[in-house]
Amino acid sequence: MIVYHGSCEVIDKPDTQHSYRNLDFGKGFYVTSIREQAERWARRKADLFNGKAIVTQYQMSNDTNGFSVKSFSEDLSEWIDFVCACRDGDLLYQRYDVIIGKVANDKVFRVVDMYKSGIWDKEKAIQEIRAYSNYDQIAFISQRAIDELLRYENYFEV
Repeated sequence: MIVYHGSCEVIDKPDTQHSYRNLDFGKGFYVTSIREQAERWARRKADLFNGKAIVTQYQMSNDTNGFSVKSFSEDLSEWIDFVCACRDGDLLYQRYDVIIGKVANDKVFRVVDMYKSGIWDKEKAIQEIRAYSNYDQIAFISQRAIDELLRYENYFEV
């Protein structure tokens, strides 16, 4: 499967060391199977850091035998609790090598925030999340998973 990473630089040797904050699935190296999404991430980072918008492309192996993989698919109830915990600094994500699921983009993150703060209950939050476009993210938590499952292919500027 082809996956993409949006950034301000070419990442031909991804690692887990440069993840600097707790994201949806904790600290790790994030990619998506959706090119348009990676391009948006790259443009956002370029704007923030006054750099070039670069998308790096990888081939991701489907053979995840021997790895601990968490996939949320359509289970938004478990997903929203997991994202809230990770963004609060919980280390439960470290149980996995790879985590796959929906993205808490700007609109979805507002819903997550409403849920976290207790303004909306889980049912209302999940109902709102379902109204937004589906985007995916794959977080590589362990370096071994990156080294064995991702192969750099090329990059392009957007």
